[in-house]
Amino acid sequence: MIHSILIGRGAFALASIACLALIGVITFGIVSPGDRGSPRRPGLLPGGGAQPSNPDAHAKIPIPVPGHEVYGFIPYWEMDGSIAAHLARTRLSTVGLFSVTHGRSGAMATGQRGYKQITGPVGQALIETARKHEIRAEIVYTSFGADKNRRFYDDPAAQARWIDELVTFVDERDLDGVDVDVEVLPPDLVPAYGQFVGRLREALRAKRPAAQVSVATQGNALGAAMAVVAAQAGADRIFLMGYDFHWAGSEPGASAPLERLDGEPEDLRAALELYRALGVPIERTLLGLPLFGMVWPVSGPGLGSSAAGRGDGWVPRRNLGVLTDPTFVSTYDPIESVEFYAAPTRPDAAAATNEVPVEPGAAPDGGAASLPPTAPLDAAPWQAVYYDSPRSLTPKLALADDLGLAGAGFWAIGYERGLPGYTDLISDFRAGVLQSEP
Repeated sequence: MIHSILIGRGAFALASIACLALIGVITFGIVSPGDRGSPRRPGLLPGGGAQPSNPDAHAKIPIPVPGHEVYGFIPYWEMDGSIAAHLARTRLSTVGLFSVTHGRSGAMATGQRGYKQITGPVGQALIETARKHEIRAEIVYTSFGADKNRRFYDDPAAQARWIDELVTFVDERDLDGVDVDVEVLPPDLVPAYGQFVGRLREALRAKRPAAQVSVATQGNALGAAMAVVAAQAGADRIFLMGYDFHWAGSEPGASAPLERLDGEPEDLRAALELYRALGVPIERTLLGLPLFGMVWPVSGPGLGSSAAGRGDGWVPRRNLGVLTDPTFVSTYDPIESVEFYAAPTRPDAAAATNEVPVEPGAAPDGGAASLPPTAPLDAAPWQAVYYDSPRSLTPKLALADDLGLAGAGFWAIGYERGLPGYTDLISDFRAGVLQSEP
């Protein structure tokens, strides 16, 4: 789930057409992308959903009472000696332990680090902590890459073995379900993916009647197609991964923009509109949001400066030197709803612009805090950081309420350690007392 949109705009358009056509077949109707509106999304109703062509149509699509579930993923690289205590302080409804996967035959890949962490002492402590605090615990199944997914979803025997392995894993560890996170799936395999989700859920509930199956799907056309077939197969929750709209190879901006400054159509509102228009059940949808940011090498310190190279991930807890400095002030962009700051990579950069530099700060392990290792320092005198804070996440959580979603979720729990504002925000959302200004 170190997600990024890996295809270019042209390929994205072709994939979108193919996936939307596929959805039309699956749902026995004709689906058209339609006019997605301007970047400001004036068609999104205050109560949620796209503006209907018939003014009376909206009354026939009731908005459910919003839920306040919170699904949090904990990746294996965050599973250390303090993560169980952090989970105990975080008011999740479900935790996803990330992750396990299969080999070619469908057998559990026991040599993977994720398997070892989850089945080891830290993973057991997380499961026990979840049980003590009445947090559901799911194992996350990941399968990334077109070739791997092609082999697996074309192989019924491998799928049957993997289902058996997952059900056994859940039962032996007294877990509450499975989250299915399949990415870069060839579009023609979307029906096979949906059938797999249905078979997994049937087998899991035969063994553990209260267990659930959730899926994590992206906010693009392929993700929407996968969400549709998963919902039709009975998936209990659809976690819309509402991030990576800006990514390492794109121009700088919010990973999870409410709306776009650059005029591109893909953002949180558009993704939610697409899911809703295609019939993904609102009451089973969770809006996934990032607890991470991105950093790019850029030519200048201003908001929106162009990238001078590829970006990289930026994790709050590895940049506590910045975020806890009493003199640090970020810039809040209310359009994309994201925090921004720029820091010089060369001593002459700040002087050339008469800017007071913001020191990047040191990571807890003593490494570089923000600068991507691939950044061309001689060509990029500045680095630009775009990240989500409690302030920027608040209107996105409010959007989940406005649309009547089941709740929200985060990638990834642990990234925000050392910054209690995030934990407080999660508690407020769970309690249904989200404040307009955290």
